Amino acid sequence: MVRVIVVDDEELVRSGFRRILQAAGDIEVVATVSGGEAVREVGLHAPDVVLLDIRMPDVDGLTVLRQLRGLTDPPVVAMLTTFDSDEYIATALRSGAAGLILKDTAPEQLAQLVRTLAAGGVVLSPKVTRTVVDGYLDSGAGAAVATQAGRLSERERAVLVLIADGLSNADIAGRIRVSVGTVKDHVSAILTKLEVGSRVQAALVAQRAGLLENRPS
Repeated sequence: MVRVIVVDDEELVRSGFRRILQAAGDIEVVATVSGGEAVREVGLHAPDVVLLDIRMPDVDGLTVLRQLRGLTDPPVVAMLTTFDSDEYIATALRSGAAGLILKDTAPEQLAQLVRTLAAGGVVLSPKVTRTVVDGYLDSGAGAAVATQAGRLSERERAVLVLIADGLSNADIAGRIRVSVGTVKDHVSAILTKLEVGSRVQAALVAQRAGLLENRPS
């Protein structure tokens, strides 16, 4: 079972996500809470995945994200958003968010996104706009990062594309017929060469560098 906590200031959103995810059968929503309760509830329930609203009135979602990422054994955190604030999204990505999920995501897709997160994959809504991608990469040293894709070997570029497609290490290993340990080595080399801190940041670099265009389906 994948254990999930939903953090949102609106009770209707929390109850809706609980109902949808619980119906999947292999996902257990262990708590639905507002932002001020998030860190305490994560400590109590040790979820695999936290779905965290990026904007809440009682406490800033970005503050909660940083607190969760600072835990000894942090859960995977994906931000819930309506995409009305690009600057918040860029900050969330730089702060270690593992993905972005739109609140209007189709119910039949939501459970699969959570499974992908739990397996170590990347979740970026297909509605992520170029403005959001460029806004993240153009902040700080981000604009230069995309050019560093040229440092990657052919195999590393192939692995990066699969990361951007949301595959976990185990999925990538099966796809390219190597061990999971070998994939982990490739991922570590990719993050080092791109000078990024997470798979989701690497996925955005792949998109910016054009690695996701004209590839085999």
